[in-house]
Amino acid sequence: MEKRSIKKIGGLFLSVCLLLACQPMERNVTCPEAKEPVDYVNPYMGNISHLLVPTYPTVHLPNSLLRVYPERGDFTGDRIHGLPLVVTSHRGSSAFNLSPYQGEEKNMRPVLNYSYDLEKIVPYRYSVYLDEANVTVDFAPSHQSAVYSVDFENDAPSYLILNTRNGELKSEGNTISGFQYIDNKTKVYLYMEMNAVPDKVGSLTNDQIQYGQKEVAGRNAALVLAYPAGKRTVGLKYGISFIDVEQAKKNLDREISVYDVDVVAKAGRSLWNRTLDKIKIEGGTENEKTVFYTSLYRTYERMICISEDGRYYSATDGKVHEDKGIPFYTDDWIWDTYRAVHPLRILIEPEKELSMVQSYIRMAEQSAEGWMPTFPEITGDSHRMNGNHAVAVICDAYCKGLTGFDLEKAYQACKSAIMEETLAPWVRAKASELDDFYKEHGYFPALYPDEKETCKTVHPFENRQAVAVTLANSYDYWCLSQIAKALGKTEDYNYFLTHSYNYRNLFNPETGFFHPKDNKGNFIMPFDYVFSGGQGARAYYDENNAWIYRWDVQHSIGDLVSLMGGADKFTEELDRLFNTPLGKSKFDFYTVLPDHTGNVGQFSMANEPSLHIPYLYNYAGQPWKTQKRVRKLLEEWFRNDLMGVPGDEDGGGMSAFVAFSQMGFYPVTPGSPTYNIGSPVFSNIKLDLGNGKTFEIKAINCSEDNKYVQSAKLNGKEWNQPWFDHKDIADGSVLELVMGNKANRNWGTATPPPTAEKL
Repeated sequence: MEKRSIKKIGGLFLSVCLLLACQPMERNVTCPEAKEPVDYVNPYMGNISHLLVPTYPTVHLPNSLLRVYPERGDFTGDRIHGLPLVVTSHRGSSAFNLSPYQGEEKNMRPVLNYSYDLEKIVPYRYSVYLDEANVTVDFAPSHQSAVYSVDFENDAPSYLILNTRNGELKSEGNTISGFQYIDNKTKVYLYMEMNAVPDKVGSLTNDQIQYGQKEVAGRNAALVLAYPAGKRTVGLKYGISFIDVEQAKKNLDREISVYDVDVVAKAGRSLWNRTLDKIKIEGGTENEKTVFYTSLYRTYERMICISEDGRYYSATDGKVHEDKGIPFYTDDWIWDTYRAVHPLRILIEPEKELSMVQSYIRMAEQSAEGWMPTFPEITGDSHRMNGNHAVAVICDAYCKGLTGFDLEKAYQACKSAIMEETLAPWVRAKASELDDFYKEHGYFPALYPDEKETCKTVHPFENRQAVAVTLANSYDYWCLSQIAKALGKTEDYNYFLTHSYNYRNLFNPETGFFHPKDNKGNFIMPFDYVFSGGQGARAYYDENNAWIYRWDVQHSIGDLVSLMGGADKFTEELDRLFNTPLGKSKFDFYTVLPDHTGNVGQFSMANEPSLHIPYLYNYAGQPWKTQKRVRKLLEEWFRNDLMGVPGDEDGGGMSAFVAFSQMGFYPVTPGSPTYNIGSPVFSNIKLDLGNGKTFEIKAINCSEDNKYVQSAKLNGKEWNQPWFDHKDIADGSVLELVMGNKANRNWGTATPPPTAEKL
């Protein structure tokens, strides 16, 4: 018989076997259902790390007000501290706390600590067994409301303890209402209903119950709801508001009408699937898919929409405003998120991103000074880290076609923040003598190690961060220049573009590093580029050392290549970054630089200023090294396990780096409508750009070994450059990358990505 016929018969036999294997058998064996995107999300990924707490297993709907995660010291802690009702900040405190209890009343406390087991967390549901208390808890959130089911195993009398850490609570029938302060001006309000009226209600004060007392106020104010023996299951549903109790009730009534956790969880699951399905992937391993969709899920934790039936509370001015049909968003650690989270949203959530930009403008309008915020949270602008990178978000959105906002208002708010507010980190104050010095001399002056601080606006722990501030502001000036250009403000454009090169003032040509100077223009000497600057290198840099900030010129990389002596020298120094040892033991290194983890040589995969660095080989004519390096970093540091994130994942920035890099491209310079090509992990990626438009990446022959681009086509046209413009993909596009296991050192070498001097 011919081989062809044998193959046909063999194939038919295999098909029949597979078909039979998927039929129900006597033992009720069924085929596994196909996974949906949310099934690949692992909220536990990265809950443990070397030093910091990198991620929290957060239960929430995309960009929604209500978020919950189990409160414990860290992932390995064997006690959870009650059941939180809402997390008010990504890494901050929670509001309200629920503690189920059976036992002697004298042992009640405002918040109980539980031994737990059988914990299961998915983005839309949380369940846990409190094993010593013999209580099962099930939870599901909506946007501004949620539902709990509390199941007691024993027939003994049961209790629910509801605590506000600092606020008021009131019980009426089967309802609880009240508020909690989350700072001295911002309140979060609660309205809760239960499916059973308690037998009696009391206050818990100084560990003593006073039944009949149905209102409590103050710190650790707690109500006790007592149920009779045999009442094994209690359902609770509640709404949250930042406006008032009445609005919290409206939020609950609008979103949840049943005490059925399954119903609410099903709706949440459906929403997560629709959201995550905005990016479809094929190929790769199951673990790589989990890393991807988990990373994508984490980019949806911030910003959060706090519009409630067309109104929102703004902590910027402490007032309730009408949103006029444009949802209001806040809670954004923008030092992290401007780099990749906002650029990712421009692609797959443009309407949300536009609302977020408009929210920033509103916050500026509501502030006393008219300044664009730097770190907006529920409680207002917390002004963390350094730089004023909202200007990068504004610039990036506008240059990529999101023009449905008042650019003039945005520009004036950004300009006033950068020119009138101090550049000193972690401080919200008017410009000081250090800022006057910066404007005159083009750099932030540094102190010698034994020199006492004289400027009162400098934060006592964060210090001046003189180099980091100079570099950050140079980039912000560049973004301002681009907006000024779009608005036809020629004088402003020239001023800010000229001063966007201020980083040159700290470049040490003898060492090739950005080196702090004193106020007389002298380099601080002696100097160690690994360890100088104290804890976190904060006297001169920020969380990372000079090796990382050496590359922190996102807007003018072409000029940086020239400063370092040309493409070959630039590449040599990039290689040296990844190959220079720590210089001391890990113990000593991390004592000084605890945020500088995920090391490959002096490179830190665990901190946001490093994210663009692996792509810089593209600018020096060696894109194959970017392809190799990005793949290696993804394989080494981002895994589907508890230690699968190398450092502090603050606001989705690191996760957005992973999502972009696994897709095979990255926005090195927010504010420039360009993307660098890397090495896709998946063989096919489709991004839903909205309005029926799709950006598709076909990575032909893509595999673990086949990481190198051999050739490329964009929309059928030969493509021999390691970058593309937003306009190339905005109306739908297909990028074809032919991959191989050895570098094609000729591909993409002739035309590096554009930088400041070419835009």
